[in-house]
Amino acid sequence: MQKLNQFKAVSVLSFLAYLLSIPLANWLIENIGNVRFPGGPHVFPVGFGLEAPSGVLAIGFALVARDYVQHRLGKKYALIAIAVGVVLSFFINSDLAWASALAFTFGELSDFAVYTPLQKKNTFAAVLLSGLVGGVVDSLIFLQVAFGSTQYWQGQVLGKTWMAIIGAVVLSSIKNYRGSEKDCLLV
Repeated sequence: MQKLNQFKAVSVLSFLAYLLSIPLANWLIENIGNVRFPGGPHVFPVGFGLEAPSGVLAIGFALVARDYVQHRLGKKYALIAIAVGVVLSFFINSDLAWASALAFTFGELSDFAVYTPLQKKNTFAAVLLSGLVGGVVDSLIFLQVAFGSTQYWQGQVLGKTWMAIIGAVVLSSIKNYRGSEKDCLLV
């Protein structure tokens, strides 16, 4: 019984962390970093001389967190999380609503499409590759729709790649530590 309660608590927390990453990304992009051109996003350095809109880390986290929600709860709940995330994304930031909702939808569905077939074969590869694909799709759509430019796409992808690498290591470690999927409810 205690193991079931622990499973439920961790699952609910992972679902909520995923959903909270969406408003966090929108808040970061409007409040943290430097503005390089009028009406542009707040940006910060992500390495190798590149900059990215500051919401990149939260969206990079969202891509990994969605994988973890699917790992814990299954495809059905991952798709529900994406749907709720799209609605949140649309209503959180009125200025960036369409860009955020479109990028989130296609980025997360791309992540889902790559992660799903790979997850049982290799967790590390599934999280890393799905994060990379989702990050590229999300970045190109968001920047073009929100700002009419893909100026920061390389920085966006690099920032999301950092998060995908960290997430792949963490989720692989969790899976390897547990040694099996016995405590996961796959719906």
